[in-house]
Amino acid sequence: MFELTGIGGLILLALDLWALISIFGSSADTGRKVLWSLLVIVLPLLGFIIWLIAGPRSASSRL
Repeated sequence: MFELTGIGGLILLALDLWALISIFGSSADTGRKVLWSLLVIVLPLLGFIIWLIAGPRSASSRL
């Protein structure tokens, strides 16, 4: 299985935190926010990639 340690793990943690902050700052409904958050938390790398491609955009990027 693929394992991230050291600096790679810290980078992934930072990206996941950024994704979670963006998810909760988006204009999506609460159910979608919860589902996206669970995806990013349970599958950090794959969840982040899926969120990056198809996730809800933040409210500030729509202005």
